[in-house]
Amino acid sequence: MSIAPKLSEYATKYKHIKLEREDGILTVTVHDGNGGSFIWNSQGHDELAYCFTDIACDRENQVVILTGTGDAFCGAIDFSSFSLGTAADWSHIIFEGQRLISNLMEIDVPVISAINGPVLVHPEVPLLSDITVASQHTTFQDSPHFPSGIVPGDGAHLVWMHILGPQRGRYFLLTDQKLDAKQALDYGVINEVVPQDQVLPRARALAQDLAAKPELARRYARVVLTREIKRLIHDELGYGITHEALAALSL
Repeated sequence: MSIAPKLSEYATKYKHIKLEREDGILTVTVHDGNGGSFIWNSQGHDELAYCFTDIACDRENQVVILTGTGDAFCGAIDFSSFSLGTAADWSHIIFEGQRLISNLMEIDVPVISAINGPVLVHPEVPLLSDITVASQHTTFQDSPHFPSGIVPGDGAHLVWMHILGPQRGRYFLLTDQKLDAKQALDYGVINEVVPQDQVLPRARALAQDLAAKPELARRYARVVLTREIKRLIHDELGYGITHEALAALSL
């Protein structure tokens, strides 16, 4: 008997994540717990780590769509929800932070991000998808890290340097730069820009095309096409978060 998780067992498990599946396409919608746009907080941070594990272990998921609620994917952070004052506090954050990124990459079916609006906090998460569709009013910024006097860890350092290249990546992370949807498209950060009301429909159309492919082709395509970013995550993620902690504890 299989002990792999079933959607019925984890669909209502998470306060900040709505999970719905149709024809093998799992839509993962982050929100604030009350139906509004997601605000990055300690509970949501930890929930994503464990939710990605459930998703990865459920073989009924053929394609995954990651999206947000309302006018923003994630436009704010609740710093008060995090304990950041001691080494023990940061030990927890380092553990969960590494799990969040690593478990996302353990999903071995194609992942599509339907970015419904500004993602100013941890934009590296949706950008680790295989395909990214963004609304016209989407903006990208790494607001919680260097602008707050913190090293851009949490995967920001490796994802943005990987996507933008070293010169643009350093500039983005060190200058509080905001990229609008057109810039992001021109820089190769995202794949498509569409009107906001077309973001999710377009993502679903892409997902249907992918879901129609043979299962092993879908799964192993994700595996081979993410190999390089997984190597970077393995080598660099813990290094970045640890230095982030060291800088934060000095504030």
